[in-house]
Amino acid sequence: MAKEFQKGKMVPVPSRSIVPERDVDKMPVLECSHLGIDFGGLTAVNELNLTIGRTEIAGLIGPNGAGKTTVFNLLTKVYQPTRGTILLNGKDTHGMSTTQVNRAGIARTFQNIRLFSNLTVEDNVRIGLHNQVRYPMWDGVFRLPRYWKQEKVAHEKAMELLSIFHMEDLAQHQAGSLPYGAQRRLEIVRALATNPRLLLLDEPAAGMNPSETHDLMENIIKIRDTFQIAIMLIEHDMNLVMGICEGICVLNFGEVIAKGTSEEIQRNPKVIEAYLGSGKKGG
Repeated sequence: MAKEFQKGKMVPVPSRSIVPERDVDKMPVLECSHLGIDFGGLTAVNELNLTIGRTEIAGLIGPNGAGKTTVFNLLTKVYQPTRGTILLNGKDTHGMSTTQVNRAGIARTFQNIRLFSNLTVEDNVRIGLHNQVRYPMWDGVFRLPRYWKQEKVAHEKAMELLSIFHMEDLAQHQAGSLPYGAQRRLEIVRALATNPRLLLLDEPAAGMNPSETHDLMENIIKIRDTFQIAIMLIEHDMNLVMGICEGICVLNFGEVIAKGTSEEIQRNPKVIEAYLGSGKKGG
């Protein structure tokens, strides 16, 4: 019998959205209002209104081509919105670059793994630490004490993060030599190294077998609880989505057709029609 994961009770907030009950007295980590983007004459995302609680595990689902990855690209400023507002920790991200949004608290993984394949596992994680480990140029050139102190801090932090997925023994392996599932996990660790408040996971279970997917579910919850951050994921695997996601937003043709708990989403006629009508899941 499959293990059932404990999910928080969802309650309404003044914006008429829902967040986990434990987050109701805290500022939402993310608030999107009337968000949209056009490419030429095509509207890819329209009127997206979304609130994510401070420690919520949220899902973004919909048929292939529904606009889910486009939403992630909007949140991380790969694309600049045509209209609407994105508030991160209450701060408007208008005009921010991808780098600035990352520093402000959003990290992500991608559908297609984007590791530095020729570098070691540890070095991939340390790249994510670039905002936290700093020393003057001359300290690095002349290997002064402050340089070695910061290097020690970076090593210890990288190993601590790798321990989440029990990958410490792989620290000196070349990232590109890892099995597919391990590369997926490493990409999550590198994203965590940037110290996000909101972690976006784009199809994290892609290519994983059922055992690996179950372990991933446990680790997503562990990450949320350990770092007290919000996590939003796009995923094909509906067992994963329904098993751990507390609030779920469903897109179809770039528009929200349903929002609610996993129980509400599973019985929503618009959601059923969108999936059955397309004959596809995820995307």
